[in-house]
Amino acid sequence: MSDTDNPEHPDAPGTSDNVTPLVPATHERAVTIPPEIGMVNLLGAHDEFLRTIERRFPQTEVHVRGNEISLRGTSSDLDLIERLIDELLVVIRNGQPLTRDAVDRSIGMLRSQARERPADVLTMNIVSNRGRTVRPKTLNQKRYVDAIDENTIVFGIGPAGTGKTYLAVAKAVAALQAKQVSRIILTRPAVEAGEKLGFLPGTLTDKIDPYLRPLYDALHDMTDPESIPRLMAAGTIEVAPLAYMRGRSLNDAFIILDEAQNTSPEQMKMFLTRLGFGSKMVVTGDITQVDLPGGVRSGLKVVREILGDVEDIHFADLTAADVVRHRLVAEIVDAYGRWDERGQK
Repeated sequence: MSDTDNPEHPDAPGTSDNVTPLVPATHERAVTIPPEIGMVNLLGAHDEFLRTIERRFPQTEVHVRGNEISLRGTSSDLDLIERLIDELLVVIRNGQPLTRDAVDRSIGMLRSQARERPADVLTMNIVSNRGRTVRPKTLNQKRYVDAIDENTIVFGIGPAGTGKTYLAVAKAVAALQAKQVSRIILTRPAVEAGEKLGFLPGTLTDKIDPYLRPLYDALHDMTDPESIPRLMAAGTIEVAPLAYMRGRSLNDAFIILDEAQNTSPEQMKMFLTRLGFGSKMVVTGDITQVDLPGGVRSGLKVVREILGDVEDIHFADLTAADVVRHRLVAEIVDAYGRWDERGQK
C-alpha cells in the first residue's frame, strides 16, 4: 500500500486580495483482495456494489484489476473505503451474502463514527427458520435488540418500516426457543373498533384478526406456520387485543404491545403493570401516527416523561434512516416529515 501526495497550492505572491483555495492532497493506494473471497462476492454482480461505493465517494477514483482495487482520492476517503472493504470481507467470511443496502448502510455506519462495527451489526443472528435468518440491518436496530437483552422493559419508538415490531417478535421467538420464557403474548389496541368488539359480526377470532394480522404475519416468518395453531391452543403463544390484558399478571412471558401510540395513558399504565416475574416487555409504536379520537392523549407520547429515569426501562429511538423496506419508504417518511414541519410553521 502506498501514498502519493500532490502539493497543496499556497497563495500566489502579490495576490493577497485573491486567495486561492487550498486543494486537498490526493493520495493513491492499492488494496489486494484474498483470492478465496472472489471479487464478484465483494463487488456484486455486474459491479453493483462497486457502483454503490463510487456513488457514495464521488471524489474518489476506484479501479479494479484482477484481485487488486486501486484508489485515488483524499486520505480521509481512502481510509474509510479501506475500513469498508475490511468490514465487507468479514461479512462475506461469515457466509452472509452482501446486498446493495448492506454496503450502503455500512458506509453510513462508518461515517457516523459509531463504536459498533458494521460487520457486528450485519452478522448478528436473532432467529432462523426455514433457511431464513432475522438480523438487524442498521446500527439503531442493533442497539434496540441489545437493549431488549439488557433491560426488562424496552420502548421501540419510530416510523413504519424500522423493524420495531418485527425484531421484537424475533427476540420473543428466540427467547421461547432458548426456554428463557414459557410463552409469548402479543397485543395491540383495536382502536378502529374502539376496543368494543361485540358489535362486529363473526367469532372473536374473526373480529380481532384485522387488528392483529401484522403480528401473525411476523410470527409466520419466524416459526413453522403449521405449529402456530398448536402453540396457540396450548397457550404458548397468545395474540389478543389490549383490552384482554386487564386484570392479569403475566409471569414468565415475553410480552409485546404493538401500535402503542394508540393507547391512552390509563391503558399504558394498565399494560405496564401486568408485568410479572421472569417476564420481558417490549412496547412499540410511532408517535406521529396516532389514531385516537380527538382530545385523547397518547400514552406513548407521555410515558417517557413518566418513566424516562426508571432503571431497567429503556427507550430506543429509530428513525427514517432505519427503514429497511423498499428504499422509497424511507424517502416517503422523510418527505412527509418535512411537509408536516412546513405545515406547523
